[in-house]
Amino acid sequence: MYSVPFGKSQLTFDLLPGMRGTVVESKRLPILVDVPDAVRRALARPVNNPPLRQLAKPGDKVCLIFTDVTRVCPDHLLVPPLLAELEAAGVEDRDITLLCGTGMHRPSTAAEKVAKLGQAVVDRYRVVDNTPQSPDALANLGTTESGVPVLISRLVHEADLVVTTGMVEPHLFAGYSGGRKTLAVGAAGEATIAYTHGPQMADHPGTRLGKVDGNPFHEALTEVAQRGGLSFILNVVLDDNKQVVAVRAGQPEPAFLELVAVARDLYEVPIPRQYDVAVAGVGFPKDQNLYQATRAASYLYLAPTSVVRPGGCLIVPASCPEGVGHGAGEQHYYETMKRATDMHQLLSDLRRDGYPPGAQRAFFMAKVLADNPVIIVGAEHPEVVRELHMIPAADMNEALHTAVADLGHSDLDVLIVPHALFTLPIVRVQG
Repeated sequence: MYSVPFGKSQLTFDLLPGMRGTVVESKRLPILVDVPDAVRRALARPVNNPPLRQLAKPGDKVCLIFTDVTRVCPDHLLVPPLLAELEAAGVEDRDITLLCGTGMHRPSTAAEKVAKLGQAVVDRYRVVDNTPQSPDALANLGTTESGVPVLISRLVHEADLVVTTGMVEPHLFAGYSGGRKTLAVGAAGEATIAYTHGPQMADHPGTRLGKVDGNPFHEALTEVAQRGGLSFILNVVLDDNKQVVAVRAGQPEPAFLELVAVARDLYEVPIPRQYDVAVAGVGFPKDQNLYQATRAASYLYLAPTSVVRPGGCLIVPASCPEGVGHGAGEQHYYETMKRATDMHQLLSDLRRDGYPPGAQRAFFMAKVLADNPVIIVGAEHPEVVRELHMIPAADMNEALHTAVADLGHSDLDVLIVPHALFTLPIVRVQG
């Protein structure tokens, strides 16, 4: 029997007779048993920076950007200690704004803000969402030397001190998420997000999972964050079970890179070959909509070497109760995919014409679907799965039979990746 996350529970299944299964998971690192204490120690000894209570001073306006509901970052453990540091520095509550870094995702609900921050924080401080499509809410900071237009929230631009939370994990564009990204995407305007997620960036050979050095997306986001005034971060690394294994605070780039080193040791796992089929587990909250859940398929396909051979199948168990998702970016993804008739043609069109923010997910999924069918298991809206040129299956048995029919034989070599967004399989180079 095999098991992968499904919502907040597990989906257990058997392979069909004749199939061979291999499970790959990220490595094991010791968890931080007392996370609040680890956070306090990180804040007391930040990387390449004085403590936050020494950076801040009475009268400062502070913008603290935290991650949105699509990230499992434990902000409820990170934000209160940061606020305590600001209080110790003499910063008044009225001078602090907590900004949810939604990027182009939908606004957060009141309940989600409470889940992220705790009721006491929401009751005491101003908590708002980024509004990337509202010109009046954005500050235009010009263009960076590399050509990136910098539009960020006015709340960030008008602050004397900008602080972010985040989690460092594999990311299709950034190599590793976290650090600079919470501001440079989460608190950015549509034009900045569109430029950094455009086809030239997505097609660049340096824009890869697990790659930071020589990655133009990482470099662009670093420029945006610097121009936006980011001066202090508090980031974590989580294991497969969403438990904290590392925390760092301090100057954005050095603190981020220390966590990247931990993340590489945790997430990057060698596998001996490509497989016929890969089962990509997702789980809550990423499996709430297809925009997020399909990341699992693209991560396994766009690893340094795809984990599935050309023509093989990718299977993603995900209920996706929100369908494609409700944000502007999710809707751009939906409309772009829905109107396509051929994945190769879609890629050609998007390279020629560009695409709006969010439709980069369509660009990546077109790459996947041009080589490999994707089967979504247990989706509550199968008609939407079909509109996005993927195959809905009621359960794993149906999905595996579909794979057999598609590949034409039953003795399939199957890779099971229970936590596909937290595992980066590296195919060993043969010879």
